[in-house]
Amino acid sequence: MPPRIILLFSGKRKSGKDFLTDHLQKLLGDRCEVIKISQPIKSHWAKEKNLNLNELLSDSEYKELHRLDMIRWSDEMREQDYGCFCRAACQSAVEKPIWIVSDIRRRTDIRWFKETYKDIIRTIQISADEETRRQRGFEFKSGVDDSISECDLDDYTEWDLIVDNGKQRQSLEEQLGSILGLLSHL
Repeated sequence: MPPRIILLFSGKRKSGKDFLTDHLQKLLGDRCEVIKISQPIKSHWAKEKNLNLNELLSDSEYKELHRLDMIRWSDEMREQDYGCFCRAACQSAVEKPIWIVSDIRRRTDIRWFKETYKDIIRTIQISADEETRRQRGFEFKSGVDDSISECDLDDYTEWDLIVDNGKQRQSLEEQLGSILGLLSHL
């Protein structure tokens, strides 16, 4: 069974994407599958460099040590095929009615999903002010936070939903309720 809806989440580092998508997954239970575009990137990098995949997949300092090199390599791969990592992530996805893609970073990611899955795509931007992000551990890193992987969607305006997860954020229940509103037709 192909998905009936795919939720694409985007946001800056430490904006709370994983926090919200983890809670959403708990609410939706068996009906959803979380997909990470970064999974095939980190899996390849772990094999290529003999690194710990679980650490690369976590929110750890270990991942941060390798982030810039992974970005550079993935940019080179995307130049050859902009959808290569989206495709790879979806190929290993479990068939569920709802897919949550928790780490959309580029316009080409959105483009690939819209070309491939058409009108079942919903886009959600998670935003948070810089002070809140710093409180969560964000530190600006040159070459990372000013790269295409963090900035390509800065001026994107075609979001189906924008969730403020910073100082002015609603309660978690209200945020999740807004997101669930995108599923009302299911």
